[in-house]
Amino acid sequence: MPETAIQFSESSLTVLNICLGIIMFGVALDVRWTHFTKLAYQKKAIATGLISQIILLPIITILLISVLPISPGIALGMLLVACCPGGNVSNFFTQLTRGNVALSVTLTAFSSLGAFFITPITFFLWGSVIPSVSTEIKLLELDLASLFLNMMAILLLPLILGIGVATHLPYLAQKIAQPVRIASMFMLIGFIIAAVLNNQDAFAVHLGKVFWIVLLHNSLALILAYYFSKVLKNDEAVNRTIAIETGIQNSGLALVLIFTYFEGNLPMAVVAAWWGVWHLISGLVFSSIMRKRQATPVIKL
Repeated sequence: MPETAIQFSESSLTVLNICLGIIMFGVALDVRWTHFTKLAYQKKAIATGLISQIILLPIITILLISVLPISPGIALGMLLVACCPGGNVSNFFTQLTRGNVALSVTLTAFSSLGAFFITPITFFLWGSVIPSVSTEIKLLELDLASLFLNMMAILLLPLILGIGVATHLPYLAQKIAQPVRIASMFMLIGFIIAAVLNNQDAFAVHLGKVFWIVLLHNSLALILAYYFSKVLKNDEAVNRTIAIETGIQNSGLALVLIFTYFEGNLPMAVVAAWWGVWHLISGLVFSSIMRKRQATPVIKL
């Protein structure tokens, strides 16, 4: 490990960490501590969302890894993305698809707050199920304490800061929330484009194969999560929200982890980078399809 590494400087990694921190801060500006106290009144919807993200998506990933002829690096990338929390644009797509926005924000915040612990644990746990991936993971020399501290710095602290601003300065939070989210999304997209351009020959080697793998992986996440929620007899707004929360993943976090702890492994980075671009396209397509179906009330914050 790594199969192939891409060129990535320390300053670029710092920029990516700052970008992810701003993204998490933007997510938290829509969150109030009361969202967490309301969990008791949405037990079924919350449980469905967390099971879909933490269990269903990794299982889908493992099945794909088991049947597709892919390299260990691509498999690791798929699993890492699947173990990351929901992405910040999930709230936007939930609104577009006429889903339950309050539930979406709560699930994103809840999964992001717990990601500093859940993401590493689930990655190693699910990775141990697949022999080829387990072998690669055993070759890693990770400082788990450093990993947890890094995850807290780029996820937990910005979220707590954002929730604090939203709670004590609600007018300011309302005023800056959308600009911060839009700016951070474009920052991440710009970063991914710059990384691809600086390593275009290396990315070209894997992008053709990864394109279809990510398309299949992401499509199955959206579709199966939607029907998983439907089978559990949640209402339509919840079904759409669960699908979005499962299919829109925090690929920016995956990139940070790949460059920090996986030595810039190229196949992993291509999977995470392309997922970050593709889930914007699939989110728009999914939202467009759902909006044409029978309308359901938009549940606002």
